[in-house]
Amino acid sequence: MKEIKHSFGNKSTVYHDSLNIRKTVFVQEQHVSPDLEIDADEAKCTYFNIYQDHQAVATARISPTNDNGVHIQRVAVLKAFRHQKLGSDLIQAIIQYARDNDYKYAVLGAQDHAQSFYKKLGFEVIGKQYTEVGIFHHDMKLNL
Repeated sequence: MKEIKHSFGNKSTVYHDSLNIRKTVFVQEQHVSPDLEIDADEAKCTYFNIYQDHQAVATARISPTNDNGVHIQRVAVLKAFRHQKLGSDLIQAIIQYARDNDYKYAVLGAQDHAQSFYKKLGFEVIGKQYTEVGIFHHDMKLNL
């Protein structure tokens, strides 16, 4: 059984499950420093997780922008659960949440290898390539 849950701030089970996924994917697999992965915005974000048979397997977080958009960050799916469209399900749930809450757009910094994934969901590349935590990225945007 698949379920999507979300919560605000860094006190909930959803947040702690999200952090476990992020540590596995970003810190262990991609060798991102834990000091860079966990930031000062943790308590200011809304976290979304997909649970499959009560196990958290995919995560992302959002924070509002100053001009009524949402910034999607920290999108990750555990390796054993990739290629099952969970990432798409998660992003679509976030997009629906943003629309339901009258946000104007969603923006994210996509690792370059993931651009085609986000393009299929309607995002467009904006801006020039940049490096974040040693990985090439492009900003992408979806008007809601």
